Amino acid sequence: MTSPSNPKVNTLFYGDNLKILRDYLRSESIALIYLDPPFNNKETYNVLFKEKGGKQSAAQIQAFDDFWHWDDAAEAAYVELHERSPEVGEAVKAFVAFLGRNDLTAYLVMMAIRLVELHRVLKDNGSLYLHCDPTASHYLKVILDTIFGPTRFRNEISWKRTYA
Repeated sequence: MTSPSNPKVNTLFYGDNLKILRDYLRSESIALIYLDPPFNNKETYNVLFKEKGGKQSAAQIQAFDDFWHWDDAAEAAYVELHERSPEVGEAVKAFVAFLGRNDLTAYLVMMAIRLVELHRVLKDNGSLYLHCDPTASHYLKVILDTIFGPTRFRNEISWKRTYA
């Protein structure tokens, strides 16, 4: 691991944000975080390309799979979470005890370890916006309350979907 530095403004990072957070960002260096993570909706997302004239191209690459499974990586993240943030580890441990080691808890572990790092890089007067869906939002709210404290929650924004 390299020591965190201060990346240049307008730097785009591609890849796992956990590694980026740890390798490139100093503690309390970010004022605003908007997080739009995978939702655990069991989809594969692709990057689609367009031709020069704007016409849709047949070319595409896989961006990421939104599938989470309790596997060796989830178990390792679970153990690391307990080491890095015992209080958050205990909250997630309660979810695992109640829900079991499954796809949902693998997703929660993946999110929790990243939320701990996001808390580390967020300035004390900074803001974090988390975009998530209703299948896990209530669990993520408990994890956020454990990390930031329940008095730091300000508001919830709900989408109202309309159909023709």
